[in-house]
Amino acid sequence: MFWRGVWGYLPANIVQGVVGFLAIVIFTRLLSADEFGRYAIAFSVFSLVHVAIFTWMEAAMARFWAVESRDPGHTASLFASLYRTLFTLTLVFVPVAGLALWFWPMDPLFKAAIAAGLFGVPARCVARLVQERYRAAGEVRKAANLDMGTTAAGLALGVAFAFAGAGGAAPLLGLGIAPLLALPFTLRGELAFARGGRIDPVRLKTYARYGFPIAASLALTLVLTSTDRLLLALFLDEASVGAYHAAYSIANRTLDVLFIWLGAAGGPALVMALEHGGPARLRDAAREQGETFMLVGLPAAVGVALVARPLAEVLIGQDLRAAAAAITPWIAVSALMAGLNAYYFGQAFTLGRRTERLLVAMAIPALSNVVLNLLLIPRLGLQGAAVATTISYGLGLFAFIMLGRRVLVLPIPWDALVRCGVASGVMALVVSRLPPLGGILELMLDATVGGVVFACIAIILNAAGVRDVALRLISHARARSVTA
Repeated sequence: MFWRGVWGYLPANIVQGVVGFLAIVIFTRLLSADEFGRYAIAFSVFSLVHVAIFTWMEAAMARFWAVESRDPGHTASLFASLYRTLFTLTLVFVPVAGLALWFWPMDPLFKAAIAAGLFGVPARCVARLVQERYRAAGEVRKAANLDMGTTAAGLALGVAFAFAGAGGAAPLLGLGIAPLLALPFTLRGELAFARGGRIDPVRLKTYARYGFPIAASLALTLVLTSTDRLLLALFLDEASVGAYHAAYSIANRTLDVLFIWLGAAGGPALVMALEHGGPARLRDAAREQGETFMLVGLPAAVGVALVARPLAEVLIGQDLRAAAAAITPWIAVSALMAGLNAYYFGQAFTLGRRTERLLVAMAIPALSNVVLNLLLIPRLGLQGAAVATTISYGLGLFAFIMLGRRVLVLPIPWDALVRCGVASGVMALVVSRLPPLGGILELMLDATVGGVVFACIAIILNAAGVRDVALRLISHARARSVTA
């Protein structure tokens, strides 16, 4: 199931990556530095509200579909409980959010950006709920198509609103409206699962007890990723927030797309392995996934750090470019650790249904980030925010590993880490000797040479068993050609 999902979700994650980079290229040029900064802060508010109110239902769908789908009656109760609760929360959320914005004294442009994000949250939650069900059921094509459609539509609508003069609200208007366009094609089929079902208070309590700690931990993740922006706005200015958000978007988005890609296939595969094969099958599946994360994530983080300057020259507008390039390597390291926490080591808490401990583990880097940003931003500015984030994620990685092992032991891929680390080190040494051509030429040269060098060394060292896989694929191809 893991590898079927990996290849099935590849097109969606290519779209995610392309759209993510295009968003930086386009919006850092269409919006002023201040407008982009307002968008960055409003996006943080939008994400925090989504997580705080709605994400627990998405987490419950992802974890309990494999259990409840064995019985049609249980399936109906699952869908009735989650969707009716979602619609009830939406009826309360919309007027409350509207009144809060109406009476909150703030700059009208800033208020418009936040409003654009907030009113799109419920529709985004419905789309995510549908997507989590697709993933949990192994319906890879449907999940990938929904993801690609909403992602591309969100960018297109955001660009259109930016040309129309919506300012910092433009990208968020796209993010909010795009899921609405998908509902006519998805919602009716999903609600059919709820037919004959009713809200089951016992089940709903179980879902909430599982999902709320995950939502709270994600809220702490947003604190971890948003505190620096809010404090930069407090100590410096909105333009600094824009530069930081641009750098964060490049480095974090690159790694995040890779981890989301592997995690979209890996999470459901681990659940199925545990529920249908027991601990032994889970260990084998987890070991394979951990090695794959190292093989993909480590060289990607090193690569982003190596090409920070030409990448910024290509993707980021002139006003934000220099500051963003300076902090990109720090963000790349942070993104690697964040991905390992969220998509591998954090699975111990969700698989073991001890999500309250996930909240404890996430509190450690979140609180550390607040303290470190307060200490370092006044002294180091943008660089201080980046250093604080990296240290915080390092503390978080240690906490996730140690606390997670008390719930469910997932193997640490030490061998893959060492071999991939050596290959990444050789790659960095070679790329650092290449001529600084600047812009797209330097980016293409560094990326091509770096990729080839890493691949060669990884195959020589058999990092994460990649040589064994390659030989097996060649053997199968030869066998098929002989039989044909």
